[in-house]
This record gives sequence, structure tokens and C-alpha cells, in this order.
Amino acid sequence: MPSSRCRGCLKPWHERSTKRLREVMNADNQAPSWDEHADWWIDGFTGGVDPEYEEQIIPLVVAELSQATRILDVGCGEGQVSRRLAAGRPDREVVGVDPTERHIEVARSRGGGVAYQLASVDRLPFDDNHFDAVVACLVFEHVDDLDAAIGEVSRVIAPGGTFLFLLNHPLLQTPNSGWIDDQILDPPEQYWRIGAYLTETVNIEEVEPGVRVRFVHRPLGRYINTLSAAGLVLEHMHEPPPPAGFLARCEEYAMASTIPRLLALRLRKLPASASVEG
Repeated sequence: MPSSRCRGCLKPWHERSTKRLREVMNADNQAPSWDEHADWWIDGFTGGVDPEYEEQIIPLVVAELSQATRILDVGCGEGQVSRRLAAGRPDREVVGVDPTERHIEVARSRGGGVAYQLASVDRLPFDDNHFDAVVACLVFEHVDDLDAAIGEVSRVIAPGGTFLFLLNHPLLQTPNSGWIDDQILDPPEQYWRIGAYLTETVNIEEVEPGVRVRFVHRPLGRYINTLSAAGLVLEHMHEPPPPAGFLARCEEYAMASTIPRLLALRLRKLPASASVEG
């Protein structure tokens, strides 16, 4: 499923067209369906062409889930994460689900020993406690009903199992955040602007000319509290810097190379008898 990983390299704030920035819109405004832009995502960000997936996201997922044997990849897109998890692991059951028909069509054509199904994260077609790990890679930025989706993820994870939850960093990629190159001040200053972080908003961003993608911004606390209420407790958090390949391709981002684009949370599902105090 596409995400704001598709944003281009940084430019100074005053040089960026407001049309290319996120447009805050009413929740009933809809971006085109994922099927309309599926090939744009597949061509531009899979098959080894995207350094953030190749150098950072996929290695992190593979390392974190090295012990899992029954894995569900929700919002799997065309399956690049699923295929890597299945590669060389005949002992594993890897399943990928995505609501976009074109993504599932391409995923099946690329094979890799993964079972793919057309399904949404808030209606998972699996029995309770079926998987010992679920991964969601840059998916929940596009999910409207967070509580239902997290509830479904928790339902299909066996007690003691893992949920690996990857997001565009919700603080540092808040709507209207970005690198400021302020030439008015004397001397000039450069700094990272953070937008209205605490405000939950639905935004439609034109990430490339003619490609409009819908995002839902939520503060990190909203995610953590929802996960906790569903019996998923945080074990470890990653905030890695942008990988070398991304910085080499996007020279402008070197100014902000200490600002993470990715947030990855490893959570454990509590046994049924356990509880989390709010």
C-alpha cells in the first residue's frame, strides 16, 4: 500500500509549491483509489529501486521477525516485504493481504512462496490467534478506522506473538512539517518545522503531478494507547536515520540527516489473562 515514503527529496520550504504540499481537506474528500496509482507505486518503489526499502525497511523487518514461522503482512502491496520474509525459509507460512486488486495481481505474478489474498486490515479473513507475527509496513497512515484495524491485528496474533508496526514518523512528518531555509534572518537559519502534531487530520497530498494520495495523521500517543488497549505492549522502538542510499540520491536531505523518516515499533501480544493498566 502506498505511503508518504513516496515523497521526494527536500527542498527549502519557500521553494516548495503549496500544491505539492499536503492540502488539509474535509474527511469526506476522497483521493483516487489505490488501483488508479498502483503501477506508479510498483514501478517507483519496488523491485529493488527504492533505497529506503532495500537498505532499511526490509532488513529491519527480516531481522525483527527472524524467529517467526507464521507471518501475516497486512497492506502488503505487490509483496516485496512478504517475498523477502519467505525467501530461503521453507519452514514459514507467509501470507500477504492488500485491498488493492492490482497489487495482489502483481504480487501473485511475482510469486516467492507467499499466499496472497484481497482483504482489508479492518476485516482480516483469518481465525483468531492464527499467526505468531504480523507486520504492517507504512499502512496505518491510510487507515480510517484505527480501532477496528488494530483490534483485527491483535485478534489474529497468538498470545505472546509479535506485531511489527512501521510508520512514517508521526512527529517529524506531521502535515506542514518540513525543512526551513530562512534567508530573511541575518545570519540565515535552517531548521525543521513541525506542523500541528496533536491535531488528527485527513490530508490529500499531491506527491507527484497527477498523483494524489490520502493520509491520516495521528499523534504517536493515539497509536500507542490504541495498541495497548488491544493487548499489544511495546517492547522496542526504532528511529533510524535515513539510509545512505537515500541520502546519496537526495542530496538536499543531508541537511536533515539526523531527522528520522521512519518509526518502527515491536509489540508483544499479552496472554489472555494479562491486563494493561491505563
